[in-house]
Amino acid sequence: MGYEPRTQAIYQITGRDPISVKPAETLESMWATDVFSLNKMQACLPKAVYKSLKSTIRSDAKLDPSVADIVAAAMKDWAMSKGALYYAHVFYPLTNATAEKHDGFISVQSDGTVISEFSGKTLIKGEPDGSSFPNGGIRSTFEARGYTAWDVTSPAYVMETDNGVTLCIPTVFVSWTGEALDKKIPLLRSIEAMDKSARKVLKQLGYSDVAPVSSSCGAEQEYFLVDATFANSRPDLLLTGRTLFGKTPAKGQQFDDHYFGAIPERVQVFMQEVERKMYRLGIPAKTRHNEVAPGQFELAPYFESADAAADHQQLTMTILRNTAKKHGFVCLLHEKPFAGINGSGKHVNWSVSNSTQGNLLDPGDEPHKNIQFLTFCAAVIRGVHKFGPLLRAVVATASNDHRLGANEAPPAIISVYLGTQLEDVFEQIQKGELSGCKPNGIMDFGVPTLPSFIKDSGDRNRTSPFAFTGNRFEFRAVGSNQSVAGPLIAMNTILADSLDWISNKLEAELSAGNELETAVCNVIKEIMDDHGAVVFGGDGYSAEWHKMAVEERGLLNLPTTADALPYLKDKSIEELFEKTGVLSPTELESRFEVYAEQYILSIEVEAKLVVDMAKTMIYPAAIKYVTDLSSAMVGFKELGLDFNLKIAKKAGELTNKIVDLSSSLESALEKENFDSTEDHMQYFAKTIRPLMDEIRECADALEGELADELWPLPKYQEMLFIK
Repeated sequence: MGYEPRTQAIYQITGRDPISVKPAETLESMWATDVFSLNKMQACLPKAVYKSLKSTIRSDAKLDPSVADIVAAAMKDWAMSKGALYYAHVFYPLTNATAEKHDGFISVQSDGTVISEFSGKTLIKGEPDGSSFPNGGIRSTFEARGYTAWDVTSPAYVMETDNGVTLCIPTVFVSWTGEALDKKIPLLRSIEAMDKSARKVLKQLGYSDVAPVSSSCGAEQEYFLVDATFANSRPDLLLTGRTLFGKTPAKGQQFDDHYFGAIPERVQVFMQEVERKMYRLGIPAKTRHNEVAPGQFELAPYFESADAAADHQQLTMTILRNTAKKHGFVCLLHEKPFAGINGSGKHVNWSVSNSTQGNLLDPGDEPHKNIQFLTFCAAVIRGVHKFGPLLRAVVATASNDHRLGANEAPPAIISVYLGTQLEDVFEQIQKGELSGCKPNGIMDFGVPTLPSFIKDSGDRNRTSPFAFTGNRFEFRAVGSNQSVAGPLIAMNTILADSLDWISNKLEAELSAGNELETAVCNVIKEIMDDHGAVVFGGDGYSAEWHKMAVEERGLLNLPTTADALPYLKDKSIEELFEKTGVLSPTELESRFEVYAEQYILSIEVEAKLVVDMAKTMIYPAAIKYVTDLSSAMVGFKELGLDFNLKIAKKAGELTNKIVDLSSSLESALEKENFDSTEDHMQYFAKTIRPLMDEIRECADALEGELADELWPLPKYQEMLFIK
C-alpha cells in the first residue's frame, strides 16, 4: 500500500537531472538591476527632487510630499520598462511573513480606452484591512481600516516570475488609530533611539563631528532542502514545516561528513539561481555551504544597514521557497524539521557604526586603550543582563523551542561571550587595575611553506547565545523562520537605554572633575559590578553552567515560549520601550497577544495533525502488518513450524498505545476555558506537547517494526540523503 508510491518517488528523484538555468552573468551586470536605486533615481528625476529624496534617505530629513508625484511617475515608467503592469505595497505584519496586495497601473478612461497611471498619493498611501492581520486586539472586525505608508529609505524593486513582473514598494503598516501593526515601524524607531543616544555619548567622549549612527546586520540563513515528491507525501511537512513522525536513520550527522562537504550538483544549481535573483535585487549574498545536518545548507549575506537587512531577509526567504519549487525541492525554514539531527537557526550578526567614527564595536589592536569600544561594549553587556528576558522573548516561537537548549543551539539562558582577551580587559577594569591586554599570538603551522598570521583575540563559542566575534555581536538564538526585525528592535533598544544610562553617569563623573579616561573606567566598573554575571566564556551546553547561571548568577532559564513571552508584559520592559519611543504600551501588549496566539495555534495545528496521521496513515499500516502476521502464523502452524510472536505482540502493543494516546490527545484539545493567556500557553507546553511526543515515540518505534513496504510515509533516510 505505502511502498509503491515511495519506490516510484525514489526512482523519479534519482533519475532527475538538474534543471537548466540562465547563462552566468557578471556580478557587475546583474547587481541591483531590478532595484529602483539612487543611481536610477538620479538618472530620471529632476535635480532638486533627487536631492530632496537623497537627503531623506541619507540624512533622515523629513520627506517633502511635493516630490511624490514626480517620483511615482518615474518609478512607474522604470517598472513598466521592465515589463511590470502591477504594483504592490509590501509590508511585514506580525506573522514573520511578508504581505502584499497587487494593483494594476491601469486606469479606464471615459471613452473606454485605458492608460497607465500611478500617482504620488497612491505611492505614499495604501489601505489594507487592519483587522485581518494579527493585531492583538488593537483592531476589531468592525474597525478594519489600516494604512500602509511608503518607506522611502528602502528602495522599490521589481519581482520577476515566469508569468510576469510586479513593482514592489516597501511600506510600513499602521492602524487607523496610529499604532504600528508591523515590524518595520518599531525597527526604524529603535534605530532612531539608538542613534540619538549613541551620538550623545560620542560627543561626551570628545568627538565634535559625529555622523548619524546606525546598526548593521548580517543574517546567516540555514535551511533544509527536501525533494518535493517526498514532501508532498508528508502532510506534516506541508502543513507545519516539520516532521511530526519519523524514526532516526542509522546514519545521521555522526560522521561530520556533510558540513562544508561538496555541494550536490542539483543543490548547487538551485543555489546559483537563488544568488542570481538576490544579486539582481541588490542583496549581497556572500557565502554558501553544506551545514552540519544531512540535507541542510546555509546562505549568508554581507552585512548591511539593519533596516535594509530586515527587508532583504524577508526577500531571501521568499526567493529560497519559490526557487526551490522550480527545482523540484521544498525549502524547509522550520527550526527543527527533523528530530534527532541539528535544527536551523538564523545567526544575526549585529554592530553599530557611522561614517565619522566607524564601527563602534571594533576593538582595534589595543582594545584596552580604545575607550570608544569599551564604552559601547560595556553598554551591550549591561543591556543583555538587564533585559535578557526580552532577548529570549523575541526569539520565542513554538518552532524555535525545539532547537534552543539542545546540544546544537544556544541555551535558553541568555549570556554574553567576549573571548579571553576582552574578558580579561573587563575584569581588569572591574578590579581597578587596567594595565594592558593579552597578545593575540601568531598562528604557526610548523611548515615553512605555509603562511603564519596573527590569531584572533578570542575563540568562537558556539554554545553562547550572544557572542562577540571580532567586531560585532552574534545573536545565535534567532530562529531560521523568524524575521530579524524583532531581535534587531530589541538589541537597538537595549543599547539605546544603556547608552542613556552611561551618558548620565559620565556627565556626573566629568562634573565631579574626573578625567575622561577615569570617568569611563569608573562607569564600566560599575557596569561590571552590577551586570558582569552575564559574561560567560565556558560551555553553555553543560549542566554545570545551567546550575551556576540560575543559582549563583541569578540568570533566568526560560526553556519554552510559554515561559518567555510573558516577560513582554513586565513593567521594566514596558518602560524600556515607552521611554525610548519604540513601542507604546498598547503596541507592546498587542505583540504579546499576537505571539501567544501564534504559539497556541501552531501547537494546536500540529496536535490535530498528529491525531489525523496516526488514525488515517499509521494505524491502517499497523493493522495491515498485524493481519499479515496473523495469516503467516496460521501458515506456520499448518506447516508444523513455530512462529515467533514477539514481533506481532510488540507491533500490536504499540498500535494499541497509539490509539489510546491519540484519544487522550483529542480529549485534551477539547479543553477551552483558561484563566489567562499565560495559563493557556502553559497548558499547551506541559500537557499537549508531551502527549504529542508520546504518540511520536510509539509511532517511530512502530516504524522500526513494520515491513518497509507497508510504511506509508517517506522515511528520514530517503528525505535527507536522496537529492
